[in-house]
Amino acid sequence: MTGPAEAPSAVETPTADPAQISVVIPVYRGADTLARVVEELAPLATPFVSPGGRPLVVAEVVLVWDNGPDDSDAVIRDLAAAHPWVRPVWLSRNFGQHPATVAGIAVTRGDWVVTMDEDGQHDPADVARLVDTAYDQRAALVYAQPTNAAPHSAFRNLASRLTKGVVLRALTGPSAVPFHSFRAIHGEHARAVAAYCGPGVYLDIALAWVIGATATCPTALRTEGREAAGYSLRRLLSHFWRLVLSTGNRPLRLVSGLGVLTAALGLVYAVVLVVQRIVGTTDVAGWTTIVVVVLLVGGVTLLSLGVIAEYVGMAAGMSMGKPLYVAMSDSFVRVRRDGPRAR
Repeated sequence: MTGPAEAPSAVETPTADPAQISVVIPVYRGADTLARVVEELAPLATPFVSPGGRPLVVAEVVLVWDNGPDDSDAVIRDLAAAHPWVRPVWLSRNFGQHPATVAGIAVTRGDWVVTMDEDGQHDPADVARLVDTAYDQRAALVYAQPTNAAPHSAFRNLASRLTKGVVLRALTGPSAVPFHSFRAIHGEHARAVAAYCGPGVYLDIALAWVIGATATCPTALRTEGREAAGYSLRRLLSHFWRLVLSTGNRPLRLVSGLGVLTAALGLVYAVVLVVQRIVGTTDVAGWTTIVVVVLLVGGVTLLSLGVIAEYVGMAAGMSMGKPLYVAMSDSFVRVRRDGPRAR
């Protein structure tokens, strides 16, 4: 892991109330890296001025222990004892990165929530840049946009690019912003999502349900402070499939569209075959009848499956907990317009 980037300048006597940032870190195998990450966050726990000139402060660092195999729990206890702004959250078993992240978000209190990994590849100095981007572009969600390849295997990086490319462009639309675990979320939005984000729902898909304005911030990924975690093909496929299912009924609507298209083409081809039979270009008796029946019945079947898919999609949306609306306080509008509150 490379050395820490230069931190934003500290402010001894701030002239405005700093916007409070809650940093959430899911911890599974962080015994060797977590202390270093928290040390780099420590200078931000006192009010400072961001590169964009905004008063900010990391008010809390929420460490969510996800029942990892190493001594991360002991490291978390030591960090919580050494720093009053470190808050541990203990999960009963290993639930995975996304559930652990949601659990941490649910207990935050800051104006902004920044999620980052435990392994040190996300530079804490970029926390302020993410929040600056949110204010500058009036976005409630900002994803880090890596300017270099992630420190993983070529297979994993390729699989990640293909997964995000397929899901984002084919299932969520061409204008979607690429997901990343290093993100800044407006606090009210983040806690609203944590309140209803159920099992099987991909966190970033749930965020897209309630957040309209999304932006990206260029960041450089650092090498991990430990051996890179390996992901098997089965885990990558499971991760991809959960992401697909979380997108809602868009895949089912593709099935519905395919049914309509197939039924229409089948009807046109059936007319062509009947015309050929009438003019005598088809010599095999009964062939036209069989093919026409197959085309019509197949088209009607796919069309019916498309209608059923629409109903299944509606039921899936309700079972996932997708909200009809999420109301924000007027302070959210003022924060987006004016930035941190002046005294």
